[in-house]
Amino acid sequence: MYLTPEKKSELFKNHGRLKSENDTGSPESQIALFTFRIKHLTDHLKSNKKDHSSRLGLLRLVGKRRSLLNYLYKNEIERYRAIIAELGLRK
Repeated sequence: MYLTPEKKSELFKNHGRLKSENDTGSPESQIALFTFRIKHLTDHLKSNKKDHSSRLGLLRLVGKRRSLLNYLYKNEIERYRAIIAELGLRK
């Protein structure tokens, strides 16, 4: 499996708001998890071009991440800028 529980807790610990592995609900930790999954699916789709169900899942993940980023942008711009800089995302 591409995402082990250790890797998942490491993502939450590094990018979560509370800097603990139990912080799974903050937008920052969810955005970090979605970004990891998006990168994995992008690599998968480069070698499997006709996998349309994975492509649909990728588009859903991108939409979820975008809505969380929009939420942060509207409510707390500093947290938005911090997560964009940490993950190297662009609008």
